[in-house]
Amino acid sequence: MATSQQNFMSPILMLGLLILLSLNSTDAKVGVCYGRLGANLPCPTEVVALYKKHNIKKMRLYDPHPPTLLALGGADIDLMVGIPESDLPHLAESQGHADAWVAANISAYPAVKFRSIAVGNEVNPSSSAYSRFVLPAMQNIRRAVCGAGLGNRIAVSTSIKPDLLQKSSPPKEGEFYSNVTWYVKPIIEFLRDENAPLLVNVYPYFAYLNDMENISRGFALLQRGCGVVLGGVYYDNLFYAMLDAIYAAMERMLGNGPSVMSGVGGPGLTVSETGHSSRGGGRPVSDGDGDGDFSSVENARIYNNNLMRVVKKGTPMRPGIPIEAYIFGMFDEDMKPGPEYERHFGIFLSNGTRKYGLRFY
Repeated sequence: MATSQQNFMSPILMLGLLILLSLNSTDAKVGVCYGRLGANLPCPTEVVALYKKHNIKKMRLYDPHPPTLLALGGADIDLMVGIPESDLPHLAESQGHADAWVAANISAYPAVKFRSIAVGNEVNPSSSAYSRFVLPAMQNIRRAVCGAGLGNRIAVSTSIKPDLLQKSSPPKEGEFYSNVTWYVKPIIEFLRDENAPLLVNVYPYFAYLNDMENISRGFALLQRGCGVVLGGVYYDNLFYAMLDAIYAAMERMLGNGPSVMSGVGGPGLTVSETGHSSRGGGRPVSDGDGDGDFSSVENARIYNNNLMRVVKKGTPMRPGIPIEAYIFGMFDEDMKPGPEYERHFGIFLSNGTRKYGLRFY
């Protein structure tokens, strides 16, 4: 006969399980990234009011912007807050610096619903001088969060781009470039041990523009009835295919091989950015092989509304597991550098009106 200790979970073990579940839990609510590189944008108080009005329950903020943190106090909005690259050396070199960062930017705002901290965004391991600081900064920030008594509430992670993959099709053969192993593998191991998700910025928009010969427009826009079979597995849309390629690459890097079982081989994924530009991308039809109006308000509407649907179901490698995702972004940002399309990802105009119909559930 089993003893009572075997039949019932100890309080310590139960607490540990609850911590793991709270850190790695996700749902299909879609959040929105709040970038501020635009002229004449609403003030943070108005922005938070806009999130509330449209039932947007999750926000990604790229730095601990005090006016926005103050505006979020008491709001029912889960927050992913970022740490810019330039802060990473300081945080990586000293636990004391990380403790001070958490005290000033997290603990000082007890009424804000912090859910995660993104340590760097798309740091390039091949070219960025900051890449070697990402993991030690993550480790120090995680210790600081736990030291502040918030370890069961706030996950610590970093974001990557899918272009770290050497192979992404078929998705089950996803594999990272060998020259990024030194960077990616220890991060994945850290996240696995902490039961926290890897953040990944997933843009079917860019994948389509870069390979219009082999990717159909409907597949990139997540349209029903436009799926394809890749490596013997049916994929309803490109978003799922891109995510599963990263899952497979993580599992392969950790030596487990691709699996279709939830949680096997590595951490989960959170889509920390996705979206569709409404203007300025691609080549004109007159070029013969151009994308025409792919970068249009209508296609942005189609993509983001379809995203609301597909995040609820999970990918073929993680069936039934809802996907946490953040649309980029809240507003067009006319001060962003780079190609014209970079400045037209907003779902709202600067006066707070919707650019197109999009309902948050």
